Order: sequence, then structure tokens, then C-alpha cells
Amino acid sequence: MERKNFLRSLIVGAATAPMLLDACQKDSTTPSSTSTSTSTSTSTSTSSSSSSSSNSCTVAPTETEGPFPTKTPASYVRSDITDGRTGYKLTIKITIDSSSSCTALSGALVDIWHCDAEGNYSEYGGSSMQTTNYTSVHFLRGRQTTDSNGLVTFTSIFPGWYSGRATHIHVHVYNASGTSLKVTQIAFPEGTGTALALVNGYAKGLTGYTYNSSDNVFSDDTSGLEIAAVTGNLTDGFVLTKVINV
Repeated sequence: MERKNFLRSLIVGAATAPMLLDACQKDSTTPSSTSTSTSTSTSTSTSSSSSSSSNSCTVAPTETEGPFPTKTPASYVRSDITDGRTGYKLTIKITIDSSSSCTALSGALVDIWHCDAEGNYSEYGGSSMQTTNYTSVHFLRGRQTTDSNGLVTFTSIFPGWYSGRATHIHVHVYNASGTSLKVTQIAFPEGTGTALALVNGYAKGLTGYTYNSSDNVFSDDTSGLEIAAVTGNLTDGFVLTKVINV
């Protein structure tokens, strides 16, 4: 059974939470052809260095697209993907580089999607994998085309988390003709003073949170290749930057 069909079968017929974790596991195969802030009055800022600012041309790891990929990504060409979801503002700046030439890849299509502050995805729900039914809405999903510097920018909110996974953003990159180049995920820095610590899981807190070292996608990323750089604060919002080599 093809992977996408397998993931689709999980959405329809999943009966247990462990199946969600299995669906989120690392995929080692190459893919085929203005927010409303709930900020308190804090001015603490965070910063972290990571491989996102590296000049390395190492190809980004290939990760799973599911279990909640955007169903019709070409329908959501937009830079502001908040769609009314509340949370701390997050500006997402992703640069796509060609690993073969170490140069910016212009004209590439970049799809991103992530969960909301409560850990829920749009376009899915009403099942044991996600009880809240958001099948008719499309928040926190979008597509942009890279500029001459290989850059796309999205306005979103800081993602929440759900059981078994660290906070993350999904990314699917295509060339200008629509051929898939890379499916991967972006991880967030952890520790005292980071954006993750400041946001503190929103209302859920971080009790029971799965950190990158235990996450079934990021745990083998010992070099921090998938970790973004995140700066900012609760009052002004945060900025995430990441270079992805394809």
C-alpha cells in the first residue's frame, strides 16, 4: 500500500492513539514525482543559533507528510495563514537552496502547515486521532513561491503541541512545474529562555510534552539540522528563520 493511501486509511479508520504516533514516524524515503495575540506584558526576548544559518549544503532530511497534510495546497496561495486562529504571532521565513549548487532556488513552491495553539489541525477531526472536528476549515495552511533569494515568508501563530510530538512545522517543496523536491519538518529550539519555554504550551503547559530528543521524527537529528532559529518575545511576537536544502 502506498504511504499516502496508508495515511489516508489511518485518518478514516484509526481507533487508537498509538496509530497516530506510528503515522508520524520518520519517513526515510525520497518523495515522488495578522494573528490575535494573547500575549501578556512581557518584553523578554529569545534567540537561538542553529544550522538554519549554516552555509552547509547538506540536504534536509526527508520526513513524513502525514497524518494531516493539506488536501488541496494549490487552493491556499497566501502569506497570512492564521485564518482567525489566536496565539502569539509567528513570522516564518524559509529559504530554499539547491544542495547541488549551494545557491538560492527561485520559483519553488513551498507549502507549510502546522497545528493551532491547542494542538489541532484544520481539514481533519471527528476521529480518535483528533476529536475536535475541523474538517470544513483550513487554518494554518498556505503556499508561497520563493523569490530570487529563495525566500518565502508566512504570517502565522506559534504552534501548540499534541501528545507524542514536539512542536513542529511541516514543509513540502516543489519545483516550479509541481514536481516534489522535499517533504520535511522544522523543529524548534528548546531550553530556558527559548520561545518554546516562553510560550509554555499555551493553556496546556508543557506537562507531558515530548522534547526533540524523544520525538520520533527529530530524535536522530543529532546535528540540529532540522532546528530553526527563533527570535522575539511574547509582546511583539516571534520570527522563525530556516534554510532548507533540497
